[in-house]
Amino acid sequence: MALDPETFDALIDTVRRFVTERLRPLEAQVEADDAIPEAVVQDMRDMGLFGLSIAPEYGGLGLTMAEEALVAIEMGRTTPAFRSNFGTNVGIGSQGLVMAGTPEQKAQWLPRIASGEVITSFALTEPEAGSDSGAVRTRAVRDGDGDVYRLSGGKRYITNADRADLFTVMARTGEEAGGRGVSAFLVPRDLPGVSVGEPERKMGQKGAKVADVHFDDVRVPAANRLGAEGEGFKIAMRVLDRGRLHIAAVCIGVAERLISDSVAYAAERRQFGKPIAEHQLIQAMIADSKTEALAARALVLQTARAKDDGQDVVLESAAAKYFASEMVGRVADRAVQIFGGAGYIADYGIERLYRDVRLFRIYEGTSQIQQLIIARETMKRGG
Repeated sequence: MALDPETFDALIDTVRRFVTERLRPLEAQVEADDAIPEAVVQDMRDMGLFGLSIAPEYGGLGLTMAEEALVAIEMGRTTPAFRSNFGTNVGIGSQGLVMAGTPEQKAQWLPRIASGEVITSFALTEPEAGSDSGAVRTRAVRDGDGDVYRLSGGKRYITNADRADLFTVMARTGEEAGGRGVSAFLVPRDLPGVSVGEPERKMGQKGAKVADVHFDDVRVPAANRLGAEGEGFKIAMRVLDRGRLHIAAVCIGVAERLISDSVAYAAERRQFGKPIAEHQLIQAMIADSKTEALAARALVLQTARAKDDGQDVVLESAAAKYFASEMVGRVADRAVQIFGGAGYIADYGIERLYRDVRLFRIYEGTSQIQQLIIARETMKRGG
């Protein structure tokens, strides 16, 4: 379902003003504190941002993929940590439940996820299973009469783990190699045996924490399994299709922010007796950045609309994420170059965004994994 145009335009306008007036002035503070102020998190709850992709009957806004992408672009115009704060609830943290949950599971969790009362996290990556996501070693073994699974293992680099109330955990339940033996489980943080490590120190995206999660013989009710046994990998891949489009949209927003900042700086900064914006090699960098950002926007929104129409967009989602994440890296690099020495100094914020965007080429599947998916699907379709 989609919002009526007037309501959606009002939402976009609200998000845009929120980013400009509320979030951008806090960027340096978030970087210094490595934390997002709780008052801002509450503002996000009040705006409904935690439930963008969750159906209205569960308290969400029920946005289409195309609408969600446009909101993500607006949120991309500020420090990515702000978007990450609610983005896991919107995407990989809740979408397995939306796609494969039972009516009882949805009724139990989705209203609280949509309101931001419950923070979710997606626990797939392990020390030996990152890009090879079908190689998970965390195990879930049926106990006794089968009403309970005993879950043991560890997950690595899990976004929002430090504050998550509910983990969607991929664990091996069968002996089959690869993804076929993997199942998905809803694991509340308060179950005995669940522990979360200290947040990692990262290159960028301060304020968005990642940490290890450990499961020590955790008794998980069989009623918490998502889908049938062995369907976990399939669920994860469907979740990642949507997540890749969302991240691609965020990349566009960051690129547009960097281009805007570069143009403003180039108009003011003078060298050789005139603004650097009048020098053709500066113009070339601006032109390349703008062209690539426009191409990414077109690809993402076209793919999002195709997904909303029920089309298979495995290839296109991978292509969008691959192109947009690589694109924003190039735009950030050019922005540092346009700013010159100021681009390398923290006060201007460009070096921060340069560090922040580097992660986009790694999570939700590295660029190399996207290349493999694109090639595989292209050959499958006969070119």
